[in-house]
Amino acid sequence: MLTIEVLDTSDLGDRSYVAHDGAQAVVVDPQRDIDRVEAVLAERGLRCVAVLETHIHNDYVTGGHELARRTDAAYVVNAADPVAFEREPVTDGQVLTHGRMRITALATPGHTVTHLAYYLEDTAGETDPALFSGGSLLFGSVGRTDLVDADRTEELTRAQYHSARRLAELPGETRLFPTHGFGSFCSSGSASGGEASTIAQERTRNDALTATDEDAFVETLIANLTAYPAYYAHMGPRNLAGPGPVDLSAPEPVDPQQLRRRIDAHEWVVDLRTRTAYAAEHLRGSIGIELGTQFSTYLGWLIPWGSSLTLVGDSAEQVAQAQRQLVRIGLDRPDGAAVGTPRELATGPADLASYRVVSFEDLAAVPDAERAGFTVLDTRRDDERAQGAIPGSAHIPLHALLERLDEVPDGPLWVHCASGYRASIAASLLTRAGHEVVLVADDFSAAEELGLVAEPS
Repeated sequence: MLTIEVLDTSDLGDRSYVAHDGAQAVVVDPQRDIDRVEAVLAERGLRCVAVLETHIHNDYVTGGHELARRTDAAYVVNAADPVAFEREPVTDGQVLTHGRMRITALATPGHTVTHLAYYLEDTAGETDPALFSGGSLLFGSVGRTDLVDADRTEELTRAQYHSARRLAELPGETRLFPTHGFGSFCSSGSASGGEASTIAQERTRNDALTATDEDAFVETLIANLTAYPAYYAHMGPRNLAGPGPVDLSAPEPVDPQQLRRRIDAHEWVVDLRTRTAYAAEHLRGSIGIELGTQFSTYLGWLIPWGSSLTLVGDSAEQVAQAQRQLVRIGLDRPDGAAVGTPRELATGPADLASYRVVSFEDLAAVPDAERAGFTVLDTRRDDERAQGAIPGSAHIPLHALLERLDEVPDGPLWVHCASGYRASIAASLLTRAGHEVVLVADDFSAAEELGLVAEPS
């Protein structure tokens, strides 16, 4: 039988796949850190014979080019993609056979102009077919259609609608394996996530398949498109060029004096500790971005591309985890790293800073007369704020904050978002810019339950 191994990359909301017949393997949409793929191949005793790209990715740097080189496998990329490297070019309807695996390339434009899906069949007939749908048909929805060219969004949305319906004509038992849809900003609509789905299931729940009118589907999808990370602009060109190997060895160690010089030079010195630990004590002028599933997305979104980057963590393992996330979006080597507590890394007491952490319950308890003494700053996206906001609050989305610092109100700021994560990053950036901040490290649902939120008009 054929087996499909799932490699989840939760920090980017994506999945890669290793499909095999027990001897030969094909790898679909591998991430940059291919040691994870190589570990699966080695553990299962597999030979990688082909690496398949569903599209030129916008949200991460592919590991496909390097994996194909290291395993001497065919690198399968759409013949229409203007890549700068040798590949096995494929077109719509082309069939590839490896062992018991019969793979048919299917043109599915929409997420990108040259997007492909791959339909996998077991030539022995023992395993249900599978569809590697990339950014076309997702669990419950489809991929976003505005990443290639904003002027072509409507055209590509219509193409996405028809691509999804083409895939829906496959046998109902076909198992669905999308690359996006697990938190990725490449998703659109009501992607449902989950662990598994089939074509039959998608026919009953997928936005593109349950819509009865193409025009209405197009209008709804485009209206629901939200902001996406700025670093996406760098991913396509990097993938077209053919990314090389990564170096995950430890960065150059940085001592307290060097750290202070880098901070004073306004370089990006990023503290990886939890938002509450950072608030309690941190190096003055550093930036707090808690290491977690959103770390690389927001660091990549905010940092001026090409800036010097130094990581500060509690341990070498924490720094290594951050490095792995960053190479996936093309931030290949930090300019250094430091490990230790803020006190251990400070050159003196003046290097240390802190700010208060509160909840929405604390905000609700503030008398009206005192509320006039500070501004509540909402750092959620526009689409989130449109669903309800705290009356009188100011609004600057986190991703726009650095460009709009001159719009930040004077005086103390109580900073919030939907969960506290983005607000914690904003708080550190605002403190770095000289503002007095209080972090509201709480879920926005608490504000709703406390009656702090006005419904949209």
